Amino acid sequence: MKKDFQVVVIGASGFVAKNIRKYLSEENVKLISISRKNFKKLKNETKIVSRNYDEKIILPKIKNSDGLLHLVGIGKQSIKNDFNSINVEFTKKIIKLCKKARVKKIIYTSGLGVSKSSSLGYFISKYHAEKLIMESNLDYTIFRPSYIVGKDDLFTKFLKKQIKKGEIQIPGSGNYSIQPIYIDDVSKIILKSFIDIKFKKQILDLVGSESISYQNYVKLFSKKTQTKLKNINLESAYHDAITKPKSQFGVDDLNLLIGDFKGDHQKLKNISQMSFFSIREVLDSRRLF
Repeated sequence: MKKDFQVVVIGASGFVAKNIRKYLSEENVKLISISRKNFKKLKNETKIVSRNYDEKIILPKIKNSDGLLHLVGIGKQSIKNDFNSINVEFTKKIIKLCKKARVKKIIYTSGLGVSKSSSLGYFISKYHAEKLIMESNLDYTIFRPSYIVGKDDLFTKFLKKQIKKGEIQIPGSGNYSIQPIYIDDVSKIILKSFIDIKFKKQILDLVGSESISYQNYVKLFSKKTQTKLKNINLESAYHDAITKPKSQFGVDDLNLLIGDFKGDHQKLKNISQMSFFSIREVLDSRRLF
C-alpha cells in the first residue's frame, strides 16, 4: 500500500462504518469520514458532519482520494425516506462527487439477493444503484452482504433485546437459512478490495462460510441464557408488520429474513485469499456479547 493512502467513508456513523474505520485507522490509512450524524473522530481521520452532504464542504477535502466506501442506504421505508431517494438518487450524487473529485475507486454495499429479476422494492432500488455504479466508468467493487454481525449490529441488538424479555420469537418454521459474516472479516476484506487488483469491477456476495437456519442461529445465540424460543405464525407476523407500527418485525425485515438467500462464499474466499471466522465459532465464543 502506498504512503498516504486515503479513503473516504460515506455514512460514517453506522455499525459497519465504525468498525471498518477503526480497522483502517489502525492500518494507518488516512480517512475522510462523512455522516449526517455526529461521530467520534479517530486517528488519521478528517471528520465531516453534513446533514445534506454539501458538495461545497466535501469536494475540496476528498480530491484525488484513492477510494470511497459508500455505506449509505435504507432497508425500511418511511414517509420521509423511501428506497428510491436514498438508495438510488443519493448514489447518483455520490458518483457525481467521485468524478468531480477524481476519486479512483468506489466500493458499494448492496444486498444479498439483489439481481435483475428482483421484485421487492428494496432489491430493485439496490439493483438500480448497482447499475449506476457499473455504468459510471469508475473502478468499483460491489458487495452484496448477508447479515454482518458484531457486538452492536442491529440484528444482534434485536436478539439481545428479546433475550432480556425472556423470549425470542421465530416467524414461521425458522428453517429458512441465513449466511452471516463477522464484522472483523468484513473490515479486512474492504481494505483488500481497495488495494488488490483482483477486486477490480467485481460483484461479490459478502457472506460467511456457512448457511445456518434461523432457528439454529437463534438457538446458538441464546444457548447460555434461559430464553424461551417461540415459533409464531408467519401470516400473523406479516399482519402485525402491516398494521402495527411497533411490531416485532417489519415487512421488509420478514422479506429479507425468510428469503432464504444464499451467496457464493467460495468466490469471495478465492479472490480475497482470506481465512474467515466460522459463524458457529463466533457464536460459541460469545464474541457478540
